[in-house]
Amino acid sequence: MDDMEEDMDDMDLNIDYPAAFVVNGESNDVDVINLNDLTHKDHLTLNGAMFPHHINMSPDKTRLAVAITSTDLSGGHEGGGMDGMSGLKVIVLSSYTGKIEKEIILPKMPHNAAFNAEGSELWVSQEDDHQSQVLVYNVGSWTLKNTIPVGKGLSEVTFSADGTRVFAANTMDATVSVIHPDTKSILATIPVGKDPVGAWPATNGYMYADNEADQTVSEIQVSTASVTATIPLGFKPGYAAYHAGQQELWVSDATNGKVVYYTKVNGLWTRQGDISTGADAHAIAFSKDGATAYVTNQGAGTVSIIQVAGHKVTGSIAVGKKPNGLVLRQ
Repeated sequence: MDDMEEDMDDMDLNIDYPAAFVVNGESNDVDVINLNDLTHKDHLTLNGAMFPHHINMSPDKTRLAVAITSTDLSGGHEGGGMDGMSGLKVIVLSSYTGKIEKEIILPKMPHNAAFNAEGSELWVSQEDDHQSQVLVYNVGSWTLKNTIPVGKGLSEVTFSADGTRVFAANTMDATVSVIHPDTKSILATIPVGKDPVGAWPATNGYMYADNEADQTVSEIQVSTASVTATIPLGFKPGYAAYHAGQQELWVSDATNGKVVYYTKVNGLWTRQGDISTGADAHAIAFSKDGATAYVTNQGAGTVSIIQVAGHKVTGSIAVGKKPNGLVLRQ
């Protein structure tokens, strides 16, 4: 039976349907949900890797990059990486077959890896207590192209929605480094709240940094590299996502298992309501048409399906243990 399971793991899959890819941090794999009928369709194995974290998709939607942290980050990101840890890497897979194309072995913890707008580079975060780095790899040859020093305790590296800037969240420094994607130069270092984890892209020209310890979100204007608003939450954020059609900012409430949504009233982000999803709500992704949201619940082992217009949960899909990262291919 074990030989049969190993043979199945080696087989190429046929993921030819619209799909949600869900990283299971404790189950050490990626579940694939068929978005046509919302069934749990397939799963991708990660060659024995431990504690995969966030996931990113190439612009042409053919590749997935999964960061392997070798430690459980579900309780928070501060102080995650330690010297001497083993198994730290980024795994690149085909989004259609699940086949592993490359394993990039790393000396420091990668919280995530992100493809640039052209899909020609993969940017990898490298956490360090003294000076973190962003590593830039050529896609295909997987050779190291650039090493960019940033701040202390780097968590996520993300691109603005238009691809013109890169944002590195320096968790231990309470800053975000802004990088030019072509020159690889640091354009600004922005003070934000305590323990920023990621600056998440929005189509309105801003990034939204979730500050875990301060329980705030910093709104950063991409064009000026400046903080234009600080949103008090009253809970530890897990993720922030902007919905253009609703002009709403959704923030996952990891403490209470909810998603809280905000709109601007007289120029100020104002809480409008919340949606109960599941324990330790984390990543948020909106469907291409904006009608549906998907939320991973790390403590519940589920993905919640939400009708955006009505702010109503319409279903829940059981996945693996401690699901965190989430990306849609539609």
